[in-house]
Amino acid sequence: MERYLDLFINYLIVEKGLSNNTIDAYSRDLLGFINHLSEIKISDVGAVAPLDIVKYIGKLRDSGISPRSSARKLTTIRMFYRFLNAEGYTKDNPTLLVELPKGISRLPKAISLEMVDMLLAAPDTKKPLGLRDKAMFELLYATGLRVSELVSLKVGDVNLDVGYLMAYGKGSKERIVPIGESAQIWVKDYILNARSRLCKGHSECLFTNRSGKGLSRQGFWKIIKSYARRAKINISITPHTLRHSFATHLLERGADLRSLQMMLGHADISTTQIYTHVTTARLKEIHKKYHPRG
Repeated sequence: MERYLDLFINYLIVEKGLSNNTIDAYSRDLLGFINHLSEIKISDVGAVAPLDIVKYIGKLRDSGISPRSSARKLTTIRMFYRFLNAEGYTKDNPTLLVELPKGISRLPKAISLEMVDMLLAAPDTKKPLGLRDKAMFELLYATGLRVSELVSLKVGDVNLDVGYLMAYGKGSKERIVPIGESAQIWVKDYILNARSRLCKGHSECLFTNRSGKGLSRQGFWKIIKSYARRAKINISITPHTLRHSFATHLLERGADLRSLQMMLGHADISTTQIYTHVTTARLKEIHKKYHPRG
């Protein structure tokens, strides 16, 4: 069983070029599934029946795992069996008859323009760290980057004269993303007036911490949470919130899905389409609140 897992992981690395974080997540998901098979005395992946997988998903549910996490694990198992089928290791795919767990249609949460303005105005730009944080927030909202993409930006990835940056997304895929005028101004200000004061010695990282080293995703998470509290924003703000807000606000103002897909770096446009549900939900909210018979 472990041999098939090793072959699958090697396939993901060599053929798919997925990131280390994604590889680790898939490995954990499949190890959990393989351990479950061992518990129920199944040692051959070809002997797994749809009911065995249904019972595994039920076991996950009973342990308190969310429907979204269970769905991700089932998706991993499906990928695993597609690989086994394609390579001729198994003839059947027991996952084809197993439905995704209910309740995974939670929509990404965006914040209003007013709240975006409150968050962007929170950093004290007279201080080097405040100017750095202002530049990061402006750039994140202007481009819709993933947080991992933001903190891994190098100075050479950003062209402020032309107004675009080069992002490296999942699977090391490159994409060009335009930068708005406001973000260009603040990033340039940060580079000219703050970065050299934070960056001790040589570093290619665009955004650095107090020690001159690149920021981590966890570090940025703490930063944005701190500013949300300072701005008295009374709803949960995560690093992904500005990415969701970027996408939602563009769609609300007439952007087309294909362009948004390219800017967000989604491999499949169906992933981007979830934001159409967000804007539809927002319209329903407005109608209910303001229509006399809403």
